[in-house]
Amino acid sequence: MISELKRLLDQVSKDKGIDKDVLIQTLEEAIKTAANKKLGSMLDLEVTYNDEYGEIESFQFKDVVENVEDPQMQISLEEARSLDPEVELDDSIGVKLDTSEFGRIAAQTAKQVIIQKVKEAERDLVYEDYKDKKGQTIRGLVQRFDRGAIIVTMGLGEAVLPVKEQIPRERYKQGDRIKAYVFDVRRVSHGPQIILSRTHPQFLLQLFIQEVPEISEGIVTVSSVAREPGVRAKIAVSSKDPDVDPVGACVGMRGTRVQAVVQELRGEKIDIIEWSPDPAKFVCNAVAPAQVSLVVMDRANNTMELVVPDDQLSLAIGRKGQNIKLAAKLTGWDLDVYSESRYAKLQEKGYQALTRVEGVGENTADVLFDAGIKSPDDLAASSIEDIIKLPGISETRAEALINAAKNKLKEEDEKEDSIDSAEEPIDTKSSIPVEDKQPDTV
Repeated sequence: MISELKRLLDQVSKDKGIDKDVLIQTLEEAIKTAANKKLGSMLDLEVTYNDEYGEIESFQFKDVVENVEDPQMQISLEEARSLDPEVELDDSIGVKLDTSEFGRIAAQTAKQVIIQKVKEAERDLVYEDYKDKKGQTIRGLVQRFDRGAIIVTMGLGEAVLPVKEQIPRERYKQGDRIKAYVFDVRRVSHGPQIILSRTHPQFLLQLFIQEVPEISEGIVTVSSVAREPGVRAKIAVSSKDPDVDPVGACVGMRGTRVQAVVQELRGEKIDIIEWSPDPAKFVCNAVAPAQVSLVVMDRANNTMELVVPDDQLSLAIGRKGQNIKLAAKLTGWDLDVYSESRYAKLQEKGYQALTRVEGVGENTADVLFDAGIKSPDDLAASSIEDIIKLPGISETRAEALINAAKNKLKEEDEKEDSIDSAEEPIDTKSSIPVEDKQPDTV
């Protein structure tokens, strides 16, 4: 029996990777719990494991008194001295208990507590194993699905890929292999929670680190990443070695490196952009393949106005604003893009004055300007019949616009807008080489 208990503790410790001292402490607590259930919770009990004999020893401590009133808590001096001749009144003496008398309750309690401790120890092992993997990519197998979330098994534990961290339109089935980014590792009451992501920008970065040795070696640096998961992404790179082309290194021979990343992301289009310390040039690179003809930079408000040829406006904006949004995320600047004709119109003093007339927004100003009404003076001199011929303007609205223009003209002459000293027009046609505008796109 002695060797059986020791052998059991050694085996569980080895198989589950749990410290033997933890198991011993758990066993002691289980026996004490069973004893309290059997004999009463008020008893002063001590349970210890004797490693030499491989057995659990239980002692109940009682107060030594002359007249016993409570046998559960007290022991007579005569009986106490039969156990320890040197004991005195008011001492406390431990009386050894027969643990076998706890019977089935003790066995069941011990089993339940040990199982619980084993689970807790396993969870701790999983947490310790994965807490340092936060920010890395891991591989696993799709185990099951829980309300849209994917439960992934890997190594000792399980991780969850929440719905919001899944690439849209990606589909998996049980048993599929999956690669994901360890977004977070949390210690919660029911065990460690490992949160995965396939939409995080850092997942894209980690994939490039795995595919491009120059990045892992520190020669090529990834400055920033922006993604619309499953659709399009932009990644800005630079090189510490003038002989190494950062864009070419990421693309790889015949596009093999970037194609490997694209394949993992199920066809997500990737623009590889060359980073530049000049913010205007960097922004122009980021909105490529559209070519930028003029940049107006407002450093104080961290904004840029980009002017592009009329035939490239849709290219600069991208489908559903995708290109300009990703460029803004990549560069960290708030971007507005205009066609050359639109920007020229905005610079017209008459057009600007029109937009300052009460009730005239940009859309209305466009309609008026295109109809030849190019200033508040022209609007005030127009007839209601002239104005209602224009699209979207009723008779009531036409009368209100004409009156607003007349009221505006009665005010003092408008002061010219002061140009913010921080605004710096930059002619990108001469400052940015053509080749710098074209990213390698897959």
